[in-house]
Amino acid sequence: MAPDAMRTAARSLSDTRPVSYWLDDPARPPALPSLTGDEHCDLLVVGGGYSGLWTALLAKERDPGRDVVLIEGDEVGWAASGRNGGFCAASLTHGLANGLERWPDEIGTLEELGGRNLDAIEEAVARYGIDCEFERTGEIDVATQPHQLQELREWHEEMQKLGITGVEFLDRDAVRAQVDSPTFLGGLWDRRGVAMLHPAKLAWGLKRACLDLGVRIYEHTRGLDLARSGPGTAVRTPYGRVFAGRVALGTNVFPSLVKRVRSYTVPVYDYALMTEPLTPEQLASIGWKGRQGLGDTANQFHYFRMSADNRILWGGYDAIYPYGGRLDADLDQRPETFLKLAGQFFECFPQLSGLSFSHAWGGAIDTCSRFTAFFGTAHRGRVAYAAGYTGLGVGSTRFGAEVMLDLLSGEETERTRLEMVRSKPMPFPPEPFAWAGIEITKRSLARADSNGGRRNLWLKAMDGLGLGFDS
Repeated sequence: MAPDAMRTAARSLSDTRPVSYWLDDPARPPALPSLTGDEHCDLLVVGGGYSGLWTALLAKERDPGRDVVLIEGDEVGWAASGRNGGFCAASLTHGLANGLERWPDEIGTLEELGGRNLDAIEEAVARYGIDCEFERTGEIDVATQPHQLQELREWHEEMQKLGITGVEFLDRDAVRAQVDSPTFLGGLWDRRGVAMLHPAKLAWGLKRACLDLGVRIYEHTRGLDLARSGPGTAVRTPYGRVFAGRVALGTNVFPSLVKRVRSYTVPVYDYALMTEPLTPEQLASIGWKGRQGLGDTANQFHYFRMSADNRILWGGYDAIYPYGGRLDADLDQRPETFLKLAGQFFECFPQLSGLSFSHAWGGAIDTCSRFTAFFGTAHRGRVAYAAGYTGLGVGSTRFGAEVMLDLLSGEETERTRLEMVRSKPMPFPPEPFAWAGIEITKRSLARADSNGGRRNLWLKAMDGLGLGFDS
């Protein structure tokens, strides 16, 4: 970064608050009491993010008489569910390309189920009166390098051959008519497959809906371990126990209570900035009247969007894996990444020079080697789990909740018949091999971005094995 650009980026960060913009909201509900003593229920849900909240809500919708308890180690929505970009995608497979590569025979069903899942989220938001600023404005994948533009053209042609509709190719003038950046060379606009929302308000709204249906929620109540207890399962907490007939684990990035599952995921720290609200003049300089979400198509990519009060969220690029997979609140702040992101923001939108960022934050995402969720059961079918959403869990966690409930019921369904549901990703190796492999992959991806997209032997080998690293 040139010295002048670095000074501009640094000045823009001078008054940032080190907290997620979404969580820094007066609408944040007070925490509920923690569990003390013993509880008994039909279904225990561990985890108060989207995964757990959807599981509890859907369990009560399926059977209003079912006794459901949810425990959360901190507060509902405080982790990834309150720190993400608010992109709620229909895709269950981390994008069509990833799904087509891994499950070509099922891709039609997966796409249909994903569309139905997003429709169901939109319907639930309306039915439960969840004020989460839901806008089904779609997403534009933008090319900022010539090779990316060619890839988008080819991918659009492939989608047309597959009968995928609702996606429009935009040339340079067309994409800049939507959002004006001198770096944009073209784009693909998925008009209906992605919604924008306020992620924390979605979590808080789901919490309220669960409570209204009779779910008992205990916050600041970590699940410490689980063991068989008669015909059911007991989960120990700091000040008590929960005895349940069935258990659904929605802990995602946090160590699973089923220990054999832990090697399938690693934590990746992702970072974001939020600007101050744009003035009418600043808004006019960039257009963006359609309020779509955007993401560039580099390996080290950015995602960006407008908030309801006309701020721009700008995140991504750096994906930081801490050695040993440790989770540490100190990693939520990374000034060198924020400075880099701010500089890249003004390269994308030079007309916004002088704009300041109000919030800067990070958080951990659970990623797996196939980039999309995996599922399973333990304790003879009494415990179900879903994990590995790799940054696209805002929408697909609802589908994962349906899968967990299907698995716990013991019944075969359209979802449980899927190869995606019945298969597992490749586990990550132990240290130091995990860290070394991830670092080599990250450096290779950065090299490909600066080398016309050409992938080296390492990346080609990973592609051949169906492995990768992403956030």
